[in-house]
Amino acid sequence: MTSITVDRFDLALLTELQRDGHITNSALGQKVHLSTSQISRRVQRLEEAHVIDRYTAVLDPAVVGLGVTAFTSVTLDRQGETRGDQFEQAVQSMPEIMECFSITGEADYILRIVAPDLAAFSEFMMTRLLRLPGVTNVKSNITMKQIKQSHILPLDHVTQPTQSRQRIKFSS
Repeated sequence: MTSITVDRFDLALLTELQRDGHITNSALGQKVHLSTSQISRRVQRLEEAHVIDRYTAVLDPAVVGLGVTAFTSVTLDRQGETRGDQFEQAVQSMPEIMECFSITGEADYILRIVAPDLAAFSEFMMTRLLRLPGVTNVKSNITMKQIKQSHILPLDHVTQPTQSRQRIKFSS
C-alpha cells in the first residue's frame, strides 16, 4: 500500500476533475490557481498513485433506452467462499448489472440493474440471474424516479476549515 500526500490544491483539482473529467489543464489551472505545468505534474502524480482511478463519460440511461433501474437483493444458499466467488465472477460478465456490493444483513449482495423495460428486466432475471448456482432468494425494488445521482465523492472530510494548509495522506 502506497500513500500520497495531498494539499488543498490537489483537493480542488480532484473536485474539479470529478465535475468534468474532460477539462483541459489550462482550464483546471484557472480554476485552482496553478500553472498548466503544475496541473500536469499534479494530475500525473495522482494518476500514478491511483487516487484518480480512471476517466469516463457518464451516459443518461433513459436517453440510451434503459428506462428501468432496479435494486435487487440476492441471497445465496450457503455462505462459502467458493459459492460467493462463483457468483461474483458471473456478475462481472453481466452488463445489465451496473453495481454489485457484498453486504451484511438479510441478503448477501445488492445489485443495481438496468434494462430497457420491465419485460427485458423480467427476462434477465428469469434466464440469467435466477439460474446462477447458489441463488436462493431474490428481491427487487423497481425505481419510480431518480432523485439524485452523483459520481462526485465528497472530499471535505480530508481537511479541516481552520487548517487549509494541512497536508493529508491518501493510501492506495
